[in-house]
Order: sequence, then structure tokens, then C-alpha cells
Amino acid sequence: MAKERTAFVCQQCGYQTVRWMGKCPDCGTWASLLEERAATRGAAGRPGASGGPAPRPITAVPTDGTLRIPLGLAEADRALGGGLTPGSVLILGGEPGIGKSTLLLQAAAAAVRGGRRVLYVSAEESEGQIRSRAERLGALAEGLLLLPETRLEAILGQAEATRPDFLILDSVQMVSSGDLQSGPGTISQVREAAAALQRAAKQTGMSVLLIGHVTKDGSLAGPKSLEHLVDTVLSFEGDQGHPYRVLRVLKHRFGSTEEIGLFEMTDAGLEEVGNPSGRLLRERPAQAPGSAVLAALEGSRPMLLEVQALVAPAGLGAARRVAGGVDRERLALLLAVLERHVGLALGASDVYVNVAGGLRVTEPAADLAVVAAVLSSAQGRPVDPHLVCCGEVGLAGEVRSVRQVPRRLAEAARLGFTRALLPAADAGAAAPPGLALEGLRRVGALPEALFAGK
Repeated sequence: MAKERTAFVCQQCGYQTVRWMGKCPDCGTWASLLEERAATRGAAGRPGASGGPAPRPITAVPTDGTLRIPLGLAEADRALGGGLTPGSVLILGGEPGIGKSTLLLQAAAAAVRGGRRVLYVSAEESEGQIRSRAERLGALAEGLLLLPETRLEAILGQAEATRPDFLILDSVQMVSSGDLQSGPGTISQVREAAAALQRAAKQTGMSVLLIGHVTKDGSLAGPKSLEHLVDTVLSFEGDQGHPYRVLRVLKHRFGSTEEIGLFEMTDAGLEEVGNPSGRLLRERPAQAPGSAVLAALEGSRPMLLEVQALVAPAGLGAARRVAGGVDRERLALLLAVLERHVGLALGASDVYVNVAGGLRVTEPAADLAVVAAVLSSAQGRPVDPHLVCCGEVGLAGEVRSVRQVPRRLAEAARLGFTRALLPAADAGAAAPPGLALEGLRRVGALPEALFAGK
């Protein structure tokens, strides 16, 4: 039996010390060290104390073809590369109220209807509350097993008894083990719960989906080791003032991290968005200054997004720079390029930039659309409503090439756009029927490309 000792553990970063301190010396958080019981490694835990498998050449290892089990939600399966891998552990994070529980309850019902056995464990809600929500969402599937439980040992026991294909736990921060004296949500409890569920998943082949709380800065609450323990880290993102939600993959041991799933929150729950470009552009004003269409790429999925800008005279004090859906520092860089290479004076103007729909764009290919929208608003001249843009803008005023241009162009042509403004290096790509390509080498030539003949 392992010897036991006590240690003071920081509940923010996991730093351990043998005596209490008011401030964690590692992360600097005040009053975050709590006393917990910790196990000391005995002789059996020392290197070389027990046998194990012998090493062998990598060429002698048989190929492991990864099996995918679809959840039944096409957008979630798309983000996961086709579905869940048996024996894998996933954690889903997101802001409170963004729809994490709704997403997994709908996924659980879809999996049950697809012939899978699902155990839904709730450590935060009662059975009645979950049933009421399932009725509202149309997720009242016969065979979906509910378990309101916070004790880790009881959850593992029921998982062994029911042998589910999928085990969903809402949430991992509310589960506690009787072997530890600390309360739920502490570093040691979260780490123990995740490790125990991972062992159970590997032994039985069931897939485990965990819901995790997030901190004020948007990162997963609990120890950083939690992200290393699990196989996949998912983030459910969106603005609660907008209906759209993005399921983004931050880590994936069994596939790509570049795919996303797109949903729309409705009164009846989450609705999958299979045609995001058409949905996001349907309310775009046709002849309004300050609006430009971006041919974006999320993973392998092309999406046309509306970038809006408003340039207004600044009041007393410094001019404001407000960004929604784009990086604020990137916006400041692009405004400096506009002033230097286009001659657009913005020092006495407030500049507001927003991506319609509440979505966030991080790729540099959005630069050209942002610059076009700002220029259009500043001059009060609308951009051609049939024009789509993509391209990275450098500090020297050059327009740089971007990836996967044919996918972007095909999506633009599908939605009826007739002109595409893109980097000159990419203008040699094969143009889809009905779409004229216009290459741009320098951002200084942008006004002529946007407003020629107007």
C-alpha cells in the first residue's frame, strides 16, 4: 500500500509545496494553495521495479487502422474526422451557457438512434431536468441511460455494469473520488477523475466525452495535465448575442485539428449549418459602404463571410480601434499599412471592424477584405456586391498568397459571385466558370481595383 503524505497544491496551476504559502510562487495566484493528501511512490513505482513489454522495431509493429464510430451529428462528425475512436477520451470546453450540454445531449440521442449504447452522467442536473431538456430538444431517445451521480467510483461501477459505447460526463469538475480528501473541482480531483476515466476507456473500448468548465481567459479549468491526459480537446465557441456556434478542435491524436463544425442555436436546440456561406450572407446589404465579402477557409471548409467596417470622426480624445471577430492588434497593423501605402488618413477617426454573424476569423487571408471594408467606409463608396476578396497584406504594402485558393474560388462561384480580388501570385489559378480573377500585387492599387468606373 502506498504511503500517504499531505501537500499544499495550487488550485490554479498544480504547484505543490510541503507548507502553506499565501501566494503561489509559480503562477502568482493568492490564497490558492489547499492541503491535499498525496501518495508517495513506493518501491513498486520505482523504475525497473516491475516488468513490462520488451521494445521492438517500429517496422515489426502491425498497422492499426483507426476505426471511427459516427455520433450521428454530421457537423460534429466532420470536426472529429468521421466520428469517435473507440477507447478515446474527449473534453469539450466553452463559456457557461454557450450550449455544451445541449450539444452532447443531442449527440447522445443521435448516437442511440444509430444503434449505440450511451450512458449520460450528470453531476450538475437531476434526471427530471435532463428529461425536460431532452423533450424540448427532441432528444428523448429510448435507450439513452441517465445517471445523476458525482462519485467517481459509482460512475465507474455503472460504466462497467452497462458497458456503453459512449460515456458522457457533465461535468468533470463536479466529480470527486472518495480516495482524496479535497473537494470537487480541485486540481487533484479533476486529475484523478480524468485519469481513472481514461484507464476505463482504454480497458473497455468505450469512448468518454467530458464537459469541462473554463476560466475567465477561456482556458480549461483544472490542471494543465488534463489537456495532456485526454486524446481530444474541443472548444465550443460563439457570441451569446448571435445564434451561430463553432465546434473547434484544439487537439486531436487521431486526426486533423483544422476541421470545424458549425451550428445555429434555435428555440429547439442546435441546428446543423450545412451551407454556412449562404446562411451567413443572406442579410448582407447590397450597396452599403463598409461591407466586403471574404473567401475564408476553416480547415478544409471554404466559407464566405461578410466583413463590415465603420470609419467615423473621433470625438475628443484618442481615436478608437474596435474589432469584433478579428484580432485587434492585426487591425491596428492593417490601418497603419493603409495610412502609409494608400494615403488614407485615419489618425482622427474611430475605426470599427466586425465579422457578421459573431464568428471569429484568425487566418491572414482576411487582411484584404478588412482593408477593403475600411477603405470603402472611409470613402463612402460601396464595394461591388459581386466581388469576393482574400489575401494577406504585409507591412511593406505587398499582397501575399494564401492557401487553398481553388477551394475558395469554387465556393464563391457556387454562390454567384462574378469577380475575385486575390494576390497576384494566386491569380494564375484555374477560374471556375463565370468568375473573373483579378490579381493584386500592392495594396496601393486597391482603390482602383475596388472603385474603377464608379
